[in-house]
Amino acid sequence: MRFKASLAAVAALMVSASAAHAGAIHTDWEKFKAGRALHHLSVDGQKALQDVLVARDLLAQGKTDAAIPPIYDAQKRFVAAQKDNRRFYAAEDQLQPAPQHPVSATHKPTTGAVTWIPVGGEFILTETLAPDKKAAAQQANKALKAGQNAQAQQNLQVVGEDADFIIALAPLEQTKSTLYRARVLTEGRQAAQAKEALDQLLDSIVFVSDDFVDQSANAQSPAQAPAQAPAKAATQGSAAVTPAPATVPAPAAAPKADSATGSAH
Repeated sequence: MRFKASLAAVAALMVSASAAHAGAIHTDWEKFKAGRALHHLSVDGQKALQDVLVARDLLAQGKTDAAIPPIYDAQKRFVAAQKDNRRFYAAEDQLQPAPQHPVSATHKPTTGAVTWIPVGGEFILTETLAPDKKAAAQQANKALKAGQNAQAQQNLQVVGEDADFIIALAPLEQTKSTLYRARVLTEGRQAAQAKEALDQLLDSIVFVSDDFVDQSANAQSPAQAPAQAPAKAATQGSAAVTPAPATVPAPAAAPKADSATGSAH
C-alpha cells in the first residue's frame, strides 16, 4: 500500500510539474509573440511621428514658436530611422493596405519603389474579443501612442493572438521633403500652411498587417535596399511636394470592429 501510495504521489508530482512546465512555455511563447510584433516598429520612426503630432497640435493653436523644436526633432529622427534595419523597400501598390485601416480619400500614392519606415502600430479590437483582452489591447494602443513599447508588450501578453496588429508605414523621402516644407513655413510664422503640410505627411501613411511587414523584411536583404540620402537632406530639404488637400479624415473602420488607434493617429 505504501508503495502504491508512493507511486501515486510521484505520478501526481510529475503531472503537476508537466502542467507547470507547459504553463511556463505558453507564457514564454506569448512574450515572444508580443516582442516579435513590436520588433517591427522603428523606435526613431515612432518618436518622429510623435513629434509630428505634437507640432501639428501646436500649429493648430497658432503656436509657431513652440512648434519649431518638435519639427526639428522629427527631422533628426527620420534621418536616424533611415539607417534602421526595420525599414524596407517596396512600391506602394505592393503594400496591401490593411482592410481595417484603409487610406483616406485624399491619399496620394507614391510612384515607384521607395523606402518605408514603420512609424506606429495599432491593435484592432473586434466584438468577439473577451472584455479583459479588449481592455488590455486598448491599454496597449495607448502605450504605443505614447511610445511606451515595453508597456504595450506587457499588455499584448494578455491579448495573445486574438487581436490583429497593423503597422503604419511612412514613405521616407516624401516624408522628409514634406517635413522640411513644414519647417520652413513654421519658421515663416505661417501656422495654417505648416499644419497643412503636416496633415499631408500624415495622409501619406499606409497601414499594413504585421505579417506583411514580417514577410517583406525577411524577403529583402540589406544589400537590396537603396543607398540612403545623406543626412543633409533632412536639414536642407528637397524639391517641394505638390500640396494635397489638408484634411486628415477619420479612417473607415472594418465592419463590426472597434479600432483603437496606436502611434500613427
